[in-house]
Amino acid sequence: MSGRSATALRKRTVSVAPATRVLSWGRYLKTAHANVYRPAWNDQVGAILESAAPDSLLPFGLGRSYGDSCLNAGRGIIDCRRLNRILGFDESTGMLRCESGTSLSDIIDVFLPKGWFLPVTPGTRFVTVGGAIANDVHGKNHHCVGAFGAHVRQIGLHRSSDGLVTCGANENADMLRATIGGLGLTGVIAWADIQLKQVAGPWIDADLVPFESLSSFLDLSRESDGRFEYTVAWIDCFAGKNLRGIFFRGNHAADSGKEFRPRRGLKVPFALPSWLLNRYSVKAFNTAYYKLHASRKGAAVEDYESFFYPLDSIRQWNLLYGKQGFLQYQCVIPEANLGAIEELVDRIARSGMGSFLGVLKQFGSAPSAGMLSFPRPGLTIALDVAMRGERTLKLMQSLDDIVEQSGGALYPAKDARMSPALFEASFPHWRSFVPYIDSKMSSSFWRRVTGAQ
Repeated sequence: MSGRSATALRKRTVSVAPATRVLSWGRYLKTAHANVYRPAWNDQVGAILESAAPDSLLPFGLGRSYGDSCLNAGRGIIDCRRLNRILGFDESTGMLRCESGTSLSDIIDVFLPKGWFLPVTPGTRFVTVGGAIANDVHGKNHHCVGAFGAHVRQIGLHRSSDGLVTCGANENADMLRATIGGLGLTGVIAWADIQLKQVAGPWIDADLVPFESLSSFLDLSRESDGRFEYTVAWIDCFAGKNLRGIFFRGNHAADSGKEFRPRRGLKVPFALPSWLLNRYSVKAFNTAYYKLHASRKGAAVEDYESFFYPLDSIRQWNLLYGKQGFLQYQCVIPEANLGAIEELVDRIARSGMGSFLGVLKQFGSAPSAGMLSFPRPGLTIALDVAMRGERTLKLMQSLDDIVEQSGGALYPAKDARMSPALFEASFPHWRSFVPYIDSKMSSSFWRRVTGAQ
């Protein structure tokens, strides 16, 4: 340890209480967890691990997981947001070394003006590098380059039993595979080496194509794979089996000479009344969205923010769902059982609880870099459903049945209610991951799906 001793850490002990209303992350962490540690330097993490009880800690980033994979109710959290330094960059190769609390937004702000971009990005830039590794996040270019973990060359990992361990292809390779997609359970990532990609600037050559069936989506996806690095589709969840949507595809553009100005988006000031979001309002929105974008079909040059992060332009967009919030449901269905996608959308449409944020994407065949990585060949569908109590949970259970019967899987980073049986079906080899779990680590998600104490 350096002169910054463990006693300098800001440690808070509070009574455990459930969140009963919309809270900021700071307030929620204090009320839901027994201890919240906020190290300012990586050399303080070892002391936290050393003094902790078994199964009592979990690293925490920016909290963008939609369920409890980043939570550790009643136990301890290591808030890594202050561990956000860029430690080194090789301008000739694009290799970046940064601490785990560094956000993807920070990386873009520093390196995009220099001609470098993230190799993979999810639908929000407000994710830490540690969280991106722990969930092995994927993006619109999975069919080309795989998930985020495939571009992590090496990490430094704090382990309670071993201290700071270097993990890479030539040293502790199995521990690296366990940490990628390992949900923060293998230890606390100190730093990571990430291979960035060279780009000409902040612009995307985008193309927009409407489609009106699942077979049309598949044709577009196959035709686009070799020509476009990024592909994804918005779908109308009220269309039922007569699936329709808008297919978005794009490539990094050459320097257009246009000036790029980052946008400061609108902010939802308060939780909206739940009655505003009903089958009629969402169906009307979906119809208008489809018609508007269908009328704009064709090629255009977009800035990267509009193309990759449309929701980031609406601050606190989650408040659109009201005080009860929402559940996101993301699954992957094997290509041999694609009829299950139509059945999922049809069941959602008949329930009247359709979403205006339905996303459909075809994963590629790249092997996963992590033991518990979610992406695999097939179609992945993600949608938000406003929480309306028992009827919402019954709908989710019926969707679970379709996923399990089709040999599919749910995404832990987006899950708040997966059963142990469905986790077993989604990740049948999870027990081979268990030996790599740090003895001091646990999470609400892991205890829920495995019965761990």
